Amino acid sequence: MKKRYITYTAACLLGLQLFNSCTKDFLEVQPKGSTLESNYYRNATELFNGIIAAYDPLGVEAANSYTSRIATLNSASDDTYAGGGSSSDMAAWQAWNNFTVDAGIGPQEDLWDTRYTGVYRTNLILSKIDGVPDLDATLAARYKAEAKFLRAFYYFDLVRLFGNIPLITGPIATSELFNQEQVAPEAVYAQIEQDLNDAIPDLPNTVPVSTEGGRATKGAAQALLGKVYLYEQKWGQAAGMLAEVNGTPGSANQYGNRLLANFGDIFRPDNEYNSESVFEIAHTAVAQQGWGSWGAFEGNVGVQMIGPRGYSGPTYVAGWGFNPLTLDLVNAIKDDPRYKYTVANIDSIAKNTEGASYEKGYQDTGYFIEKFAPKLEWRATLGDPALNFPHNLIEIRLADTYLMEAEALVQAGSDPTRAAALLNAVRARVGLDPVTATLDNIYNERRLELATEGHRFFDLVRTGQAATKLAFKGFQANKNEVLPIPLAELN
Repeated sequence: MKKRYITYTAACLLGLQLFNSCTKDFLEVQPKGSTLESNYYRNATELFNGIIAAYDPLGVEAANSYTSRIATLNSASDDTYAGGGSSSDMAAWQAWNNFTVDAGIGPQEDLWDTRYTGVYRTNLILSKIDGVPDLDATLAARYKAEAKFLRAFYYFDLVRLFGNIPLITGPIATSELFNQEQVAPEAVYAQIEQDLNDAIPDLPNTVPVSTEGGRATKGAAQALLGKVYLYEQKWGQAAGMLAEVNGTPGSANQYGNRLLANFGDIFRPDNEYNSESVFEIAHTAVAQQGWGSWGAFEGNVGVQMIGPRGYSGPTYVAGWGFNPLTLDLVNAIKDDPRYKYTVANIDSIAKNTEGASYEKGYQDTGYFIEKFAPKLEWRATLGDPALNFPHNLIEIRLADTYLMEAEALVQAGSDPTRAAALLNAVRARVGLDPVTATLDNIYNERRLELATEGHRFFDLVRTGQAATKLAFKGFQANKNEVLPIPLAELN
């Protein structure tokens, strides 16, 4: 590993004051002072603060720049364009949108730094936990499980985004700081599997969302492991693990998760941690933050970024015009019941509502993301409204795990009846007729069900469809499946 990575992650952990950049619910902690890691983790309270810090990188929407993970992934897909004010607005997004990314231009620095910061923090916890005196054994086991879940989550992002990466699973000696070799994806996946299998037995079945919303559960780890198996094309293992999460299609699973009756209710900020959510990344408006909090925003800045530029009218508030929807997505979903919960037709509002208008930005199509749209009802009244949207991001939800299991079953050539039941439970929720469980039907359902939620680029790459579906953006096979290692890591 090159100097820039080590400098960045070490700096993130040396000062415990960074722990207050964490998000809401159980993450709302106010540590005092600045304690070095060498004399920290002396008791259960300090260890808990470390756990909080390990979750923190999940919600980072603005680190070195505005590199929202979900928004940049959308930019690389056929769901949205990068958009913004001009072709040079957010150059990192534009580069991934048109696949002109190189080591110096693209979203890779922020994605690399935040993920390896998470790895560093989880490694630190795992190296310190056994030395904490008088720590309850059950609590220690849970903290270890959470750290391993999070490390697996961060490495799953890293291996999908970059391919060959350094695999670091413990503190690094000073003499080794600048000598971390890349390993093949297979080694990373093996570590991810091990971490999740280790974590599952010691994670709770559920957590009280009022105090622990956003913490890992047994179902979240099983769902992530099933997804990992799917990416590795271990179809039988994927189906088996995801079945543990899914239970009987259309009914509540063993943890109480079930599909919501109303598709649109999934994404409402006043319905966070709902029954469909398996793992959710927390944001909050209560921090009342301003621009002086750069890099530690607790609100969802990505919501502001995807709103229509210069908008004036009902329902929505003005944003910065990023991630306008492609007509490809709009045409694919226009006759689907999920359209109105997925597509914000701002052009139509501007044309048909007296006094309404918006500024047509770069790559404007008139259509914007509805699921996370900035709306008047969610606009913060304290702090800078642009920085304090309360929208959580549901990283894993039950409809996703249904469709992943259905795909694994079809790929394995086993249990077509269950595969169809899973697929059609997702369709029935929005009033659609049943269809045969084929790969094409499952892929299409994933596109419409999960549109703009950050899954599409990875789905296209792992299923071998990227070169065809993303040709209009300049995608080249055997080149654009992964991002380059950041230039700062190579210097």
